[in-house]
Amino acid sequence: DLHYPLRRQRQMCIRDRDAYGHLNEAYYLVPFSNATWKLQDHFSIGTEYFDKTGCALYTLETHLRYVGEVREPATLSIESAILGVDAKRLHVGHIMWSGTRECATFECMVLHYDTRAEGSAAFPEDIRKDLSDAILKPTPEWVGRALRRLE
Repeated sequence: DLHYPLRRQRQMCIRDRDAYGHLNEAYYLVPFSNATWKLQDHFSIGTEYFDKTGCALYTLETHLRYVGEVREPATLSIESAILGVDAKRLHVGHIMWSGTRECATFECMVLHYDTRAEGSAAFPEDIRKDLSDAILKPTPEWVGRALRRLE
């Protein structure tokens, strides 16, 4: 059991399809992005936190792997987890499922940024501790992969 803290579901829409009848690659990112917002809310670092502190999470890098095809009709669910944290950065991961089939994985590195000071900022210690305590162990095998170079 991976102990993912959050799971969201959404129905695939016709507008999400490409010419081949399956989920367009651009629409894989939308539910992952929405799941990241839900994860932020779960750890009290979402929009209310921003309104109060001026601090936000800015995406530095992402990696999306397409593992399985998604065709309509499909109910997609996203599992989300904390993969790592340091003073200013948070590593988040998600898995997309269509029914019982894994369809994609997504990970991103985000930066804790103080919009009022216009620079990166350390997480408050209580938030960093909560994030650190939630790190998924063991780390899934797909985390940290990169594209292979073709010669």
